[in-house]
Amino acid sequence: MFTSTGSRGLYKAPLSKGLLLVLNGLTVMLTLLPQYQQLFVYNLQAVTQQHQVWRLLCGRLVCLDVKDSFCSSLLIYNFRVFERRFGTRKFASFLLGTWCLSALMDFLLAQAFQFLFDYEVEELPAGLLAPVFSLFVPFYRLIPRIPVTQVLGHIDITNKSLVYIVGLQLLTSGPFMWLLALSGLISGGLYHSNVLWLQKVLFVPAWVSCIGRYILEPVFSSSQPSSETPLGMGATLDIQRQQRMDILDQQLLLAQYNESTRNTRQQPRWTRYFPSLRQRGQNRPPMQARPQAQPQSSTQSPLLDNSPVAEEQVALLVEMGFSRIDALEALRASNNDINMATNFLLQH
Repeated sequence: MFTSTGSRGLYKAPLSKGLLLVLNGLTVMLTLLPQYQQLFVYNLQAVTQQHQVWRLLCGRLVCLDVKDSFCSSLLIYNFRVFERRFGTRKFASFLLGTWCLSALMDFLLAQAFQFLFDYEVEELPAGLLAPVFSLFVPFYRLIPRIPVTQVLGHIDITNKSLVYIVGLQLLTSGPFMWLLALSGLISGGLYHSNVLWLQKVLFVPAWVSCIGRYILEPVFSSSQPSSETPLGMGATLDIQRQQRMDILDQQLLLAQYNESTRNTRQQPRWTRYFPSLRQRGQNRPPMQARPQAQPQSSTQSPLLDNSPVAEEQVALLVEMGFSRIDALEALRASNNDINMATNFLLQH
């Protein structure tokens, strides 16, 4: 279901695997230990009024709702294609940059909502939700749209449709989830477009990447799948597979066309369009032998396909300007019907 934009498994995606294991593990632990859930509530008032800045880190990493954790995990698993395509460091830089930008956007949007509707937003859904929504920006811009099937003959189902459906499910899971989604999309658009050179300001340093490569990557790395090929990673692999399938289909169709053209050229031109004329005599029941005493009449029934053609009819067609070979074939195809043979030669 979620392998349409990348190869299966978490190969070459250690950060995505680490996020899936650690964050989901913490969600399960908090579900079993509800007395600690209060520490991970994303409370805006506690951050602004009580200056509990640590709630930004705790409240914006671990999901307290199992349904939100499940949907966000599906999206992270699907978006692992970006880690394969751009590398773990760039993928981590994108998540870090959008996480910081969305934290600022959360407060700005909450203040704008309070100013417009006179309603103060106290809490927002907890979890790594805004950075997950921000990944829809490169997903929309970079992943090719490949039609898979159609519904009702008009609605196209593509390789990206199910991802958008899961995103819509996550969007409708909470009353203020739309605020996080809007914050994530704005942050993803700003960072992906490199507005104000954000990619040079918010990024993972090289020394942090080296530490993660030597310490964390061996823990969360995955073995190479047996079906993996060295042609590319992520969406590039599926594009190459689709292109190879299209080329094979085109070669097969071209071979069939050439074969049919070769067979058609070997046939006379009238049998290409009127094959039934050649088989009219062959499909007839065999004629019974007449008594020998009965004289042969010149007005006998049409001859069979392998019977000799009347020379007077051939001469008549030759006098009309047709070649002898065409006249013979036309008369044999029409079972010596001079009118049908003449009409056929005039039309072809």
